[in-house]
Amino acid sequence: MTPTRWPAELPSTPPTKTRSWPHPPMATAIGRGLLGRCPACGKAHLFNGFLRVVPACDNCGAPLGSARADDAPPYITILITGHVIVPLLYMVDRMDEPPLWLMSVIFLPLTVLLALGLLRPVKGGTVGLMLTLNMLKTETDPA
Repeated sequence: MTPTRWPAELPSTPPTKTRSWPHPPMATAIGRGLLGRCPACGKAHLFNGFLRVVPACDNCGAPLGSARADDAPPYITILITGHVIVPLLYMVDRMDEPPLWLMSVIFLPLTVLLALGLLRPVKGGTVGLMLTLNMLKTETDPA
């Protein structure tokens, strides 16, 4: 009896699709996305509105709209905002114990502004990461 090799029928390397847009390193793509530029070329705008990603780059043709960064940016934004606001809130409360209304006047607007200010750069960075990792939705992918 000879030992069977499993899986014998699988190919050694998966088929790769050629991409017609530039292929920057991951850190470069994320940095360009954080700045609101095309992660592939860095020359065109990434956003069409506040959070709406353009369908394709005007300069290099990268399919930016195919990167479905729907839920990750809000989660990352909440994580960062919480890690900034909660220690500040704790330190201010322990230092002076101000009244609750004063803490609310300070930290509620600060939380909203920080979350809104981080949401767009975080989404751009996520799109850059997804473009680098080739996590693009194509027409053949199931919904």
